[in-house]
Amino acid sequence: MPTSQVGRQFKEPGAKALPKLSTYIRGLDEILSGGLPQGRTTLLSGEPGSGKTVLGLEMLYRAALNGEPGILLSFEESPQELRQNAATMGFDLPGLEAEGKLFLLEGRIEHRSIVEGSFGLEPLMAIISGKAREMGAKRVMLDALDVLLALMEEPLRVRAELHFLADWLSNSGLTSLMTLKPRQAGAGRAFQDFFYSMSDCVLLLDARVLNQVTTRRLRVLKYRGSDFGRNEYPFVITSCGIRTIPITAFRLLHKPFGERLPSGVERLDGLLGGGFFRGSCVLLAGEPGTGKTLLASGFVEETCRRGERVLYVSFEESEEALVSNVSSAGIDLATPGKEGLLRFLTAMPESKGAEEHLMEVVELVEEFGPRHVVVDAISACQRMGGQQAAFDFLMRLLNFLKGQGITILLVNQTSGSKAQLEISGNGISSMIDTVVFFSYVHGDGETNRAIQVLKSRCSAHSNQLRECVITDQGIKVMEPYSGPGGVLTGTARKLQEAKDAQATRRMEAEIHLREMEVARLEALLEAEKARLKAQIEQAQWDLERLRAERERAHRETAERLSLREEGVRSGIHEAPGD
Repeated sequence: MPTSQVGRQFKEPGAKALPKLSTYIRGLDEILSGGLPQGRTTLLSGEPGSGKTVLGLEMLYRAALNGEPGILLSFEESPQELRQNAATMGFDLPGLEAEGKLFLLEGRIEHRSIVEGSFGLEPLMAIISGKAREMGAKRVMLDALDVLLALMEEPLRVRAELHFLADWLSNSGLTSLMTLKPRQAGAGRAFQDFFYSMSDCVLLLDARVLNQVTTRRLRVLKYRGSDFGRNEYPFVITSCGIRTIPITAFRLLHKPFGERLPSGVERLDGLLGGGFFRGSCVLLAGEPGTGKTLLASGFVEETCRRGERVLYVSFEESEEALVSNVSSAGIDLATPGKEGLLRFLTAMPESKGAEEHLMEVVELVEEFGPRHVVVDAISACQRMGGQQAAFDFLMRLLNFLKGQGITILLVNQTSGSKAQLEISGNGISSMIDTVVFFSYVHGDGETNRAIQVLKSRCSAHSNQLRECVITDQGIKVMEPYSGPGGVLTGTARKLQEAKDAQATRRMEAEIHLREMEVARLEALLEAEKARLKAQIEQAQWDLERLRAERERAHRETAERLSLREEGVRSGIHEAPGD
């Protein structure tokens, strides 16, 4: 497994890295900056039930599977018990023993040996040395050595055995693992301190209970010659062994948004500026019963209709209840489930720790390969062990899913008058790309639902508050309707619509009357125009007649003058002749 940023450090030129062997446990090599110190001793310290033996046994088993034979010496459990316990996690110890890759050595002491004081480590170490040469073993595990040393009453003898063990481990050339139960006081404290001192790497394991939820954690106390992850790291013991996902393994490698995806709800895509972005994280927040799960289910149905896989993680309803409930709103999740496009993961949050829930989701995502994941509801995650546990679960889950380019729909239940201030939930606001907020609108003796897009990165989304109703065909987003007091919903909207319709009818009637009056006046105007036109024509005719008479009079006058002039000329010519 490649080394991550967990243990990366600056080194001087020419500095040599410490030789290491892989633990072959996912996440642990990252914490240890490459693995266990080769040829040196690693101590696993923890209270009973913290997972020491399981962790050491798995490292030994997986190393043997990868061609590194190992030997296990147990002072607490018999080889047969170890084989049975390992089989519950799918570890085939007998198979590896038959191949000569693993050897289990009985280390438990008989009562007679304790009484006679005839037991010690030297014979056992001699057996291990011989068997290691025979097998070509590279690793050895000493499980519960403190059980043996606790039986020795003489401090000098205990000290002698410890020094013998330290010398043997140093000279064996084997990569050694030891498990130890810590002692706070008493004789056992002496050899505990000795183990801590002689070990080159010390891992502290514990199983703590918070809010009635048990969480196992691992911390590297020291690691000579190497850097390492210095935080506490939750881990789980699964049916396949130990899993841990250190939060530092999730670097900010989020993929950019893809194309727009339809939300599955009419008119909501318009409010979002075109729909949800592929690979984005969408939060559906609101009070109980506002329609969050229906919107998420509508998106699932729409997505599966396109042939894309969806994983639905539900912390509040069983698969059967969820499928049945949304079917009443016309949403069919049963069909995509039968077609293999939809998988459900349902669990009570308090049934296990946050780390176990995380591992379960991650493993199912890797197995199923969904393009989209729904988590309903993230408000229930605090029941995994408190607010910090919920934060760790969500941050690592979102980082993992975003790194895979998976579209995420989170459902969050808010409450109280400050619901809008709680929409992100669990301090993960920076991871949310789109927020769709559901709320109740109270008034006039009824309660109605409203929807609003509060945030949508890389999108020119609407800021309108819209009424939404739950119908037999899912959620329906209404067109905006405002009144004197703002956006109206429910009966208030219907009453205002009736008032507006009545006012519209009244206005239409008024307009019709005005139109008739205009038409009447236009008709009168036309009649008056016709009358005046006739008068004008008569006047024009009279004018033309008068002009014609004037012309005729002028002609007659001119003719008389002409005749008179001719008569005068005629009289002048006749006078000389007389």
